[in-house]
Amino acid sequence: MARSAIRLGELAAEFGCELVGDPQVTVSRVATLSDAHSGGLSFFVNKAYRDQLRSTSAAAVLLRPADAGDCPVNALLVEDPYLAFAKIAGLLHPQPDLVAGTHASAVISPSATIAANVQLSAHSTIGDDVTIEADVFVGPGVVIGPRCRIGKASRLLANVTIVQDAEIGERCIIHPGAVIGSDGFGNAQSDKGWVKVPQVGRVLIGNDVEIGANSTIDRGALDDTVIEDGVRLDNMVHLAHNVRIGQHSALAAQNGIAGSTTIGKRCMFGGQVAIDGHLIICDDVIVGGKSALTKDVKEPGYYVGTFSAEKDKEWKRKVARFRRLESLVSRVRVLEKKADDE
Repeated sequence: MARSAIRLGELAAEFGCELVGDPQVTVSRVATLSDAHSGGLSFFVNKAYRDQLRSTSAAAVLLRPADAGDCPVNALLVEDPYLAFAKIAGLLHPQPDLVAGTHASAVISPSATIAANVQLSAHSTIGDDVTIEADVFVGPGVVIGPRCRIGKASRLLANVTIVQDAEIGERCIIHPGAVIGSDGFGNAQSDKGWVKVPQVGRVLIGNDVEIGANSTIDRGALDDTVIEDGVRLDNMVHLAHNVRIGQHSALAAQNGIAGSTTIGKRCMFGGQVAIDGHLIICDDVIVGGKSALTKDVKEPGYYVGTFSAEKDKEWKRKVARFRRLESLVSRVRVLEKKADDE
């Protein structure tokens, strides 16, 4: 959905940009540098696309003042072009308007409490003692199980399942196929096989959280699984029972976080990161893609590291050697200095 065209002069004033060009030119959509044409707005931050910037046909480009000389079209100069682009893209391409009402095929428990101006789409199911606050969109095939609460202006897209005992904050976006509140992986071993440990905790999700398609978030075993305000989870992320994610952290696709691990605020994890259980990761930690964390992280910074799996005994032998590497380097330096002196 796109809104009507907006003049560059208006955008510059609203978003604090310096306009180099015609303030009467309008934009109505966003596009890449190579695909943008009349009415298209693009941005430039990565020097790898400088040739595309120089040849773009966009109506205007958001970019830093230092790059203005390479822009052949109208320019909106700002220190953080990508952030400005995100805000303007939201203005030009807003979410579809809510169509309040209940589809005839929706199934709603008599004990559910549903506010005004809620859209319940086809084949949605609302369970016992559910509370849905105002301006919520419930997409087709969504299931909201017993004792769940959905906060104001949140959007649950197609086939989302909120199993039970979960609270979703305000203005959250949950993408298709996500499952929230399913049982954690709790099992006790006996001589006759596994005995399931009942999972009795909840899932608590803060405000302004976005959860990607087919992600899974387990309910707590005893305490709650908690996702704080502003968190971003990409597609196919798994959070096990009692995981806690701090405010404004972001986890890319296929992250797997084992049970009872706490991740701090403003952390960023690349794709396919694996985190052991019962760890504490401090604030402001960045982890490179495919890395594995097996112990607490107590200092902010950038962490990366991964090895292919092999037999346990061989792996431990190599790790022991690796840990002696610094000592070996020091010994070699001493020997080299001694040889030079002689």
